[in-house]
Amino acid sequence: MNCRFCNTPLSHQFIDLVGSPPSNSFLSSEQLNEPETYYPLKLFVCRECHLVQIDEYKKSDDIFSSEYIYYSSYSTSWLRHAEQYVEMIARRLDLGPQSLVMEIASNDGYLLQYVAARGIPCLGVEPAVETSEVARSKGIEVLNEFFGKTLAARLSGQGRQADLIVGNNVLAHVPDINDFVAGLAEALKPGGTVTMEFPHLMRLVSENQFDTIYHEHFSYLSFHTVQRIFAAHGLKVYDVEELPTHGGSLRVYAGHAENAAQPVGPGVSQMLESERAAGMMEMDYYEGFQAKADKVKHDLLEFLIDARRCGKKVAAYGAAAKGNTLLNYCGVKTDLVSFVVDRSPHKQGKFLPGCHIPVVGEDVLQTEQPDIVLILPWNIKDEIIEQLAYCKKWAAQYAIAIPSLRSGKI
Repeated sequence: MNCRFCNTPLSHQFIDLVGSPPSNSFLSSEQLNEPETYYPLKLFVCRECHLVQIDEYKKSDDIFSSEYIYYSSYSTSWLRHAEQYVEMIARRLDLGPQSLVMEIASNDGYLLQYVAARGIPCLGVEPAVETSEVARSKGIEVLNEFFGKTLAARLSGQGRQADLIVGNNVLAHVPDINDFVAGLAEALKPGGTVTMEFPHLMRLVSENQFDTIYHEHFSYLSFHTVQRIFAAHGLKVYDVEELPTHGGSLRVYAGHAENAAQPVGPGVSQMLESERAAGMMEMDYYEGFQAKADKVKHDLLEFLIDARRCGKKVAAYGAAAKGNTLLNYCGVKTDLVSFVVDRSPHKQGKFLPGCHIPVVGEDVLQTEQPDIVLILPWNIKDEIIEQLAYCKKWAAQYAIAIPSLRSGKI
């Protein structure tokens, strides 16, 4: 396996989570009796550019198929984040009826609905058909394609270059990152801006967020590596912000390298220095992560087994991809976690991949009244704990495994 950016042969292992089914491949009851395919979940780090990455064991067009059931709009905090972003960026870039906003991985229109509400023309690019239909029901134009140089050239030839290209949590999802970033440069107007949000590798390491590793995420990104990838394709990163989303993300702003109207701000050098001070430019930084993940595994299993021995019922909340990574790595089955609650009706009635824990609606939680609720999407734990306030009436506890095991009263 060679680095997907610089083609350097990969030999340095970052972490090995053994193997699991793809984290968003939920099962129907009929599929429980069928063979299930497990793929390796092993990451490597490039000694040349420090891109942490997994091989494309399952093709992206298989992952984002008609059975893909992740809908962005079921998180109120994420909707609020999207609305605030649109308000900010429209003002910052002076976007209006004369502009074009393009979002890559537009999902169910969670963000472009706010762009359209301002009267700004917009276009979504989304390979998953089902989520795209929801966006179209909101009046948003969506192309059901994978984004890259070919699509970008076609749009450019039609005079549809964008003033703003948005990509939230998509840069990590593309197997051919060079083709993707080259497409960004092609689809962007000469004076346009690209903003990309992605989980920051530095936070993944410092806060032990190994459960964010799954087959949809082909790359795990530091700022200095993203800057280098963009520069290789004629794009200049001119600003960067730290965000609390997804356990700690970066939002980078980029434009064409020759655009003098977008001077590089001080945040760029500050972020590079922050990563340098953390040791991210040296290979030693990428050692020892396996032991941190193993400790979480052992602590969570001990906690769940102890709860079982004490006769306590444990349920989980949030059928998120990160939860599937955690549960499968730990080997948790229905003997330790009875069911998982999720607000999305698209997941209810299905079963988690690998561990086969049933996904149910919130009404089951109120009926069963478990003693402990294991919150799997720890990145929105405050939102979830607030939603679960009614669990106080039977004195339920919550538990969270990442970055380390902790529990308390709801």
